Amino acid sequence: MFDFYGEKQKLNELATSVKASTEAIGVDKLATELAELKEKQNEEGFWNDLQTARTVNVRISAIEKKLATTSELNARVDSITELMLLAEEMQDEDTRLEIIDELNKLEKDSEALFLETLLNGKYDGNNAILTLHAGAGGTEAQDWAEMLYRMYRRYAEREGYNVTVIDLQDGDEAGIKSVTFMISGENAYGFLKAEKGVHRLVRISPFDANKRRHTSFASLEVMPEIIDDGEIKIAPEELKIDTCRSSGAGGQHVNKTESAVRITHIPTGIVTWCQSERSQIQNRETAMKMLISKLTELKEREQMEEAQSIKGEIKKIEWGSQIRSYVFCPYTLVKDHRTGYENTNVTAVMDGDIGGFIYDYLIKSN
Repeated sequence: MFDFYGEKQKLNELATSVKASTEAIGVDKLATELAELKEKQNEEGFWNDLQTARTVNVRISAIEKKLATTSELNARVDSITELMLLAEEMQDEDTRLEIIDELNKLEKDSEALFLETLLNGKYDGNNAILTLHAGAGGTEAQDWAEMLYRMYRRYAEREGYNVTVIDLQDGDEAGIKSVTFMISGENAYGFLKAEKGVHRLVRISPFDANKRRHTSFASLEVMPEIIDDGEIKIAPEELKIDTCRSSGAGGQHVNKTESAVRITHIPTGIVTWCQSERSQIQNRETAMKMLISKLTELKEREQMEEAQSIKGEIKKIEWGSQIRSYVFCPYTLVKDHRTGYENTNVTAVMDGDIGGFIYDYLIKSN
């Protein structure tokens, strides 16, 4: 005879968690905001200002998604409750197994919802702009920077985010010297902001014929994409704009036109650069977005008591500065837990946590 005591207890815990997350998100307040935004969307001349229209539409989409998620989870709690009553009456083993499976799925989704309630910072819902720089160490550090770049791309792809490369500088022999890319999606900055800092790698170097252990460093800067809302005023005379020919693939267009744009904000010395687009106008627009984001961060830091609340402390890319260490040494035989097969042709497998989500794979072939 099944008494479903354990399942009932787990369901009560999950129902409490979903209810708390729903209250923390503020469903009633979001519904009111959604009604106001839709009313604004229906106003005459709404589409005349495309930038404002885009901002409103993105916010509407985000609110509708949150409301749909909370409504669905609450409905699933009620559905499992009814299913449990039915299974208890029928004493059916198959239904009991179905309930356990549904509880496990609900637990995963309720944890994701709870995590979203923690992302209540001013820019947590924005897209994230990431910049990786290889530290001292030449090819070894540049290869490490490329490994990190690949890791963040894989994370973004798995979570359904879009990745756009803004600028990439290839390494001399292997890897990359630096790369700037945007990860677009809901709460991208909120999930990734904790990744800013210096990342340290210890491994048997594939570039060393003597197979000695090497330590490499790479720094990651994470900032939110901030749409110009008029708070940051930039006078034309404060900007120095340089153009040059883009590097990399692109054919005759790249070789004959100066499409790459570098913008220097003279009062602060902040420099932004973009060469990913074929059009100089598009590259300039992207570089200006990055500049506004950086100036907004600077303004936020000046207003807050702790200077590291948004940007984080800027450290040297060396010993003692890392926020995380990836130690792949000494070399060991690795078992891929997804396939169950042992893989002997690898230098490293990385396990860790990014923004509350598990990434479980990064293999660099010999």
